[in-house]
Amino acid sequence: MAEQVPTGEFAHWRLYSALVVDDEEGMRRFLERALAGRCASVAAAGSVEDAEELMRRQYFDLVILDIALPGKSGVEWLHELRERGFSGDVVLITAYADLDTAIDALRAGASDFLLKPFSLAQMLNAVKRCFDRSRLARENYVLRREVQELAAGDDRLVGRSEPTQRLCELLRRIAPTPSTVLIQGESGTGKEVVARVLHRLSPRAQGPFVPINCAAMSPEIIESELFGHVKGAYTGASGNREGLFFYARGGTLFLDEISELPLPLQAKLLRVLEERRVRPLGSETEIPVDVRIIAATNRHLAQEVAEHRFRQDLFYRLQVVEVNLPPLRERREDIPDLVAHFLAQIGSQLGFTSIAPDAEMMRLLQASEWPGNVRELRNSLERSLILGGFHWARGPSAPSERPKSDSLEDMERQHVRSVLAAASGNKSEAARRLKISRKTLERKCQQWGI
Repeated sequence: MAEQVPTGEFAHWRLYSALVVDDEEGMRRFLERALAGRCASVAAAGSVEDAEELMRRQYFDLVILDIALPGKSGVEWLHELRERGFSGDVVLITAYADLDTAIDALRAGASDFLLKPFSLAQMLNAVKRCFDRSRLARENYVLRREVQELAAGDDRLVGRSEPTQRLCELLRRIAPTPSTVLIQGESGTGKEVVARVLHRLSPRAQGPFVPINCAAMSPEIIESELFGHVKGAYTGASGNREGLFFYARGGTLFLDEISELPLPLQAKLLRVLEERRVRPLGSETEIPVDVRIIAATNRHLAQEVAEHRFRQDLFYRLQVVEVNLPPLRERREDIPDLVAHFLAQIGSQLGFTSIAPDAEMMRLLQASEWPGNVRELRNSLERSLILGGFHWARGPSAPSERPKSDSLEDMERQHVRSVLAAASGNKSEAARRLKISRKTLERKCQQWGI
């Protein structure tokens, strides 16, 4: 069954929850009715005390707050919310507005300001401005991650072999569903490419695609990265921070190398999959998340379960739909298409034109075992171009005949020098092209005196 996603002007409002705080019952009901059919959830309170109780139990993206409340004023409470790290939008409303009141509201951290009486259209426009800013901030965050993490090139499945065509047909069938997907395959087979294709073909295509490598971070960091944290949750947590589940709302969260997730975090992930809610570190408030999960691993997860390194219940939760990627050696017919695809990409980046391998080189490429699969093929082509055409393909260092171990370091050093030169000395860009961390690149540069 295809996934149902809201459409129209208010479609993305379904990701957000709102809290109305006003001591006038008529105004509370008016605002509740206006937002109830548009937002994911709407709650109301007649005082700051009641609102505090609601906020302890639930996360709200938006608070519509009257200034004149019994006891503590709306502006006072807003100051406290901001000091505690609340990052949601707050629209202040009042019947007694003057310039000083408006200035106080903005200084307290108000997102918008409405003067009673206001029309439904005025209120909806204020809410729309808040949600649009929230969506833009979320999209900008995701885009910055994309720029940092996305390897050069587009996300297409390249090849015309029978295994590739079977894979494409399977992806077309499962993409429209909301089901969790587990992608298994050797390193370098293109698991993230497949995940991006699934996202692009799904009803969530207009939402964010948020990838995270579970093997690239320590357990402490990855927990905060996934679920977020509140101010003071741990040493150095100077403010609230939303996690990747939050930023992926309405889209897809791709958990790469899921088998590397520590067992305690596996339990927390299982709970999120079951309840569709996350609790940031140090918080008592749960945040509803509408996210499709795609997980990937280069290990045999059933074997990991048998050896008690992976939770069986989480394995079954992830394995709703399983996609097994064939290694490159089982689809050698795709190598000519892949070579042409990668040479076009790499040549454009490095300033080469009209690059094409000869028949002998193509024979050698297709004869190689490629233990590193598609990633190794691409890296070999890039290294070959940087080091001087395709000379290696005709000599003793063809990909099917590995270079002697004592020449590997020299080859790697020359490759790093060339990539640094192509990146104009920018180590962050060079590390991205080399597909290693900047810290690893700096260590190699220090080791080789580069």
